[in-house]
Amino acid sequence: MDRPNMGRRGFFAIGAAAAAAALLGGCGFHMRGNADFAFKRLYIGIPANSLMGADLRRNIRNGSDTQIVTDPKEADALLDVLADTRAKSILSITTEGVVREYRLTYRFTFRLRDASGKELIPPSTLLLTRDLTYNEANTLAKDYEEQQLYRDMQRDVVNQLMRRLASVKTI
Repeated sequence: MDRPNMGRRGFFAIGAAAAAAALLGGCGFHMRGNADFAFKRLYIGIPANSLMGADLRRNIRNGSDTQIVTDPKEADALLDVLADTRAKSILSITTEGVVREYRLTYRFTFRLRDASGKELIPPSTLLLTRDLTYNEANTLAKDYEEQQLYRDMQRDVVNQLMRRLASVKTI
């Protein structure tokens, strides 16, 4: 290959990368950093061996300097889970009465209290829905897709919960 041509390509690539960085910086985009929680020790009222509990603990450990404690008496804040439910309802059926679509719902209700019991976040509900097309010829695939949709909704709930917890500025 021609050496001057490679120089132009490299210069163009560097210029394009610099322009992309300037555009992203100019629009307010920034990488998600550590969450800055007002509390340093948190008790989580979700079993650690549940998927939700494991996801939430992992996000708090990896995304903040807050320590998760197993004894509520040691905590600066207590996360109470009031409801953690999944539901599946029929969204549409054919003229023969065969289900064609389901609506999946994931509801997570929580509150955050300080060590004295004062509410930092009153009971709040995070509600997510997804629609799932259904075909009885692909039952196994649709069952897998349903589980994946619930898992994605759970990840969304954890991310929203992290933002809600970070919104508490003082204890």
